[in-house]
Amino acid sequence: MLKRILGIAILTLGVAAISQAATPDQPFMEAARADLQKARAELQLATRDKAGHRAKALSLVNQAIGQVNAGIAYARRHNHAMLPDQPHMQAALDALNNAKNNLDKAAADKGGHRGNAIELVKAAIDEVNLGIQAAR
Repeated sequence: MLKRILGIAILTLGVAAISQAATPDQPFMEAARADLQKARAELQLATRDKAGHRAKALSLVNQAIGQVNAGIAYARRHNHAMLPDQPHMQAALDALNNAKNNLDKAAADKGGHRGNAIELVKAAIDEVNLGIQAAR
């Protein structure tokens, strides 16, 4: 009987430890990374006849992934893992990245306005990233 109780207790603790380990400590940052990785995959599949803009966008997305990874690592090193993430700033970053991804997929025949919008979205992404880092 004691062995059975001990076995159940160990099993319960093991399940609790696994479920705790599966919970991301930076859920919004990790979601943003997943969105960026999806954007990167889409850019890689796109045709290359975009006057270099697809390649530039791909490079910027790769850099953004690096920054998100660095932000996650920074938060973990500085004990921010237990603090709530910045949901509004991160949601804005997610929306901006989704918008940029959609702009990248759009046909280029928009009188230069699509390109201008992409540049503005990239600048907004940079500012949101700086805001997130400044608040930490």
